[in-house]
This record gives sequence, structure tokens and C-alpha cells, in this order.
Amino acid sequence: MARAKRLRLGETETFPGGVETLIAQWQIRRARLNPAPGEELPPLDTDLLRLAATPLPPAPPPLPPRASVYTRKRHALMIELAGHSELALLHALTIAHLRKRRQPAHTAALFRRIWAEHEVHLLHSLPTRWLISAIVTFADHASTAPDRHLAQSFNVLFSLMKLYEAERQYSGLAPDQPFPADTLRDGPLPMGMPGFALLGGDLEANLLAPLWRAAEKAPEVGPLAQHLLDLLNRDPGTLFRRLSLMRAAKSTGS
Repeated sequence: MARAKRLRLGETETFPGGVETLIAQWQIRRARLNPAPGEELPPLDTDLLRLAATPLPPAPPPLPPRASVYTRKRHALMIELAGHSELALLHALTIAHLRKRRQPAHTAALFRRIWAEHEVHLLHSLPTRWLISAIVTFADHASTAPDRHLAQSFNVLFSLMKLYEAERQYSGLAPDQPFPADTLRDGPLPMGMPGFALLGGDLEANLLAPLWRAAEKAPEVGPLAQHLLDLLNRDPGTLFRRLSLMRAAKSTGS
């Protein structure tokens, strides 16, 4: 439904025409990975144990001339995941397919089977960025509503983290370096939101604690979600760690 535009004098929009104008851009990135004949995903009953035990080569063979979109994607993933297992590659390919509007009919079931049978292996071998991609994929393709809802919450959390951490790189400060206390500028937050009390605020608890509790009730996604929260807690370069350092410095007057 088209929205009525009622901009006030002097008011501008971040996305001219409204957020709905982003849909076309979003859909472009969801075009199908078209494989050439013989390049389909392996069947649902493929031998995952064999794939988990087979390492990828240090470098893939060169791309053939006029390679398909699927072949180019697979080649790029083989470069990124060099030294990991063939299972890691298959896992990444299922995610790549599931981000598109159309994919082989068994893709979601294969993705879920990989996690059901090799969760421990994946948690302790995949790069963190692929663990994040996995939980984002579960947001649409988990088996139960509690699992999908939990994964959707993580999708929002990590997407916003990526946005604000990318913007913060323009500050010139390292990810593990908190802002100096004397740079604070008082003023309203966007959209009329109240300010955050550095010493007494409970926004972190309100955001993260319900995710942990929800993970306890999500059989498919819960272990992955709690593992990611543990990694988040131990990463020295997050907003949460910087706030902790600022809070400690403020409480001691240093």
C-alpha cells in the first residue's frame, strides 16, 4: 500500500520515496544462483561424514572460461574456506542458495541436516562470520517458530552491529579503543529516544539476557545462539566491551 508523504518544510528523507524503495535493491541481490548442467547441490542423503573428513585444497583450480554464476560463487568460497573441510564448503553453498528467491527444493533440509548431525564440528571449526551467516539463515529456514524467532532477533542484532561498527571505523579509533570521556556531547538521540545512562543503564541486559533465555527453549538454534553470545562476550572490539571499559573508567574517575 502506498504511503501518504507528508514531509514538513525543510524535512528530508534518508531514503527518498520511503523505505519501501529499498525493496527493488534487496530483490536484485536475491537473484537465483544459476548452475550449469552437472553443477547442482549434492542430494539430501549425501555422505556428510566423508565431507567433514575431507580438507579443501590450499587453492582451487583456475576458473574455466565463461564459468556459471554458481561456479564463480563456489570458486570464491573455496578460496575463502581454504584449509577447512568440504563440509564447510557445502554449508556455505546451502547458505548462498537460501539467500536467493529460488533454490533447489532440498536446500533447506540439507542445511538443517548439516547442523543436526555436525553441530559440534561446525561450532568449533567454522569462522565466526559463517556462524553468524548460519543463524541468519535459520531465521527463515529453522524447523520451529521459536527457533525462527530467535534467529530473526540475531539477524537484527548482528546487522545493526555491522552497520554501526562500520561507521565507527571512520572515527579513527581501533575497535577495542573506547571513546574518551571528554568527547561527550549532550543532545537528543534520534527519534526522541531517551539517553543512555552509562553507569546505571540496563539496555545491554534488556537486549542480551532475553536472547540467552530464548536460546534455552530453541532446540535447533539454541546451542549456536549461546555459542555466538559467548563469542560476543569474549570479543574485545565490540560496543559492549567499549561501554564496559568506559563504565569502569567513569566509576574510578580515571
